[in-house]
Amino acid sequence: MGSSIPRFRRPAAVLFTAVGMASALTLAACGSSSSSTSPGAAGSSATSSASGSATSGNITWWASPITTSTPDPRTVLISAFEKAYPKIHVSLQSAPTDTDTNRASLITTISGGAASPDVYMGDVIWPAQFGKAGLAVPLSKYLPSSYFSGFAPGLVQGATYSSQVWGAPFFEDQGFLYYRKDLLAKEHMSVPTTWQQLESDAVTLVHKGDVKYGYVWQGASYEGLTCNFMEYLGSAGGSVLNPGLTSATVNSSAGTQALSFMRSLITSGATPGAVTTFQEAQAMSAFATGQAAFLRNWNYGWIYSNTASSPSSVVGKVGVAPLPGFSGQTLPGTSNIGGWNLYINPHSKNVAADLTFIKWMTGSDAQTILATQFAEIPTLQSVRSSAAVVAKNPVLATVPKTRLIPRPAQSPAYAKVSQAIYTNVNSVLSGATSPSAGLSSMASQINSAESSTGL
Repeated sequence: MGSSIPRFRRPAAVLFTAVGMASALTLAACGSSSSSTSPGAAGSSATSSASGSATSGNITWWASPITTSTPDPRTVLISAFEKAYPKIHVSLQSAPTDTDTNRASLITTISGGAASPDVYMGDVIWPAQFGKAGLAVPLSKYLPSSYFSGFAPGLVQGATYSSQVWGAPFFEDQGFLYYRKDLLAKEHMSVPTTWQQLESDAVTLVHKGDVKYGYVWQGASYEGLTCNFMEYLGSAGGSVLNPGLTSATVNSSAGTQALSFMRSLITSGATPGAVTTFQEAQAMSAFATGQAAFLRNWNYGWIYSNTASSPSSVVGKVGVAPLPGFSGQTLPGTSNIGGWNLYINPHSKNVAADLTFIKWMTGSDAQTILATQFAEIPTLQSVRSSAAVVAKNPVLATVPKTRLIPRPAQSPAYAKVSQAIYTNVNSVLSGATSPSAGLSSMASQINSAESSTGL
């Protein structure tokens, strides 16, 4: 990852789900894989060349907490898996919640030749870094294309490096626009569909005294700001790197539009100047306590702001929509792709059982548990489009309306690329640097990073 941040998933920077989240949604945890379909069906002949047994053995699963809810989704999933495969025992090894610490620990452990953990949960931006360094098994060596075809568009591509798929998409995060339905109704405003409308409406609501802040998001100098910037850049039709990943393309008219607009949100009063210190927790708190009219956050934001047991004062007053796009352009708004994959340690002694575990975890039973009980966005297309699943959470109904944009993580130098993005964007947001100077510096640092692709 780029900076020292908590694991970039549930928000990317903080595990901020309400403890009572699970009570807001109900599901009888499925204990059998009999209903699992590709890509979750285990026992494929594609695992025949893998070491060990596909139906027995011991596995250690390294995974950060997925939520702070009770019960722990990791133990719920393990219990269901072991009922389906009683001869495979899974030991949970709880990974650090800080993504950089997590990543560093895995690099040290695996590069040292340790066979445990066998399977690890890792960020969606790790495939190029870990694949290049030999820290993961190329899953496409063992699993057929029919397995990967069941995932939602774009997820497998994001897990691919050097023509091999290194991670199995486990669950996804997207950015959404959350808004106060009551305030918009009071002022006869529609839900913003353009960034310009959002800015104007946010300023109006602040000036009328309806709310302290108009629009809050993640503007601190850390990985979350890279995600925010990518959404504006994507809406403007820009990119960070050329297709060959050899040089920066961010210093462009699209980059100028994106970064200038982000700065204007602060200078116009739509966004507080303190946003330059906001990560997910601060933005979520401002919105949930009724101080902000609009919020950009990940899918957990719906549950947190609408759960009575959370510290939310806006329960029942919140709506969710896709992020806006820039007016006058044909491109819709874009959402950054977040989330976590499952990887296999190349030193594991039982790769066959590892593959069975991964296929079940990305199959319909596990994906349904994650979506309906824990409000995660499933990666399996058949589950994310299921009417029964979508009915559990309005965020899931919004997912298909969003145009996804990845971070430039297919570069093995992504950690340095991201750092170049968020440090320069934050400097512009704080007013220390102009957009043009910030983009120039960003491009220079990215080009330097791309010239050296070490971890």
